[in-house]
Amino acid sequence: MADRRHRRARRSGAALASGTRRRWSQRVTETSNALDLEPGVFALADPRRIARSLKRSAERSQRRKAEPFRSAMSMLTFYLNRAGRQLPAAQRARLEAAKEELRALFGRPRGARGATRRRRS
Repeated sequence: MADRRHRRARRSGAALASGTRRRWSQRVTETSNALDLEPGVFALADPRRIARSLKRSAERSQRRKAEPFRSAMSMLTFYLNRAGRQLPAAQRARLEAAKEELRALFGRPRGARGATRRRRS
């Protein structure tokens, strides 16, 4: 029984000794190799401030692998996806609004992504 619990704990990323889970996604947002984020950026109340901070971080970064818009949007989407159901609805709405603000700051219209893809017949 203990052996099975140990294997399950290792697979799920849980630490047996302390009983707490490792938060690799938190570590990614805090120490990302692509962007140096302003502390508490995702907790800001204004979606425009969130977007401006992400844009600033993406443009200043020397380590990012894609253009600034993609890096900033990827970090925001990553945070939203990893927060999952734990994220309060009001904060989720702010972060979704920040996506729209980020698109506006970079001059990217909402439907621009699908415009370059070919349609299936």
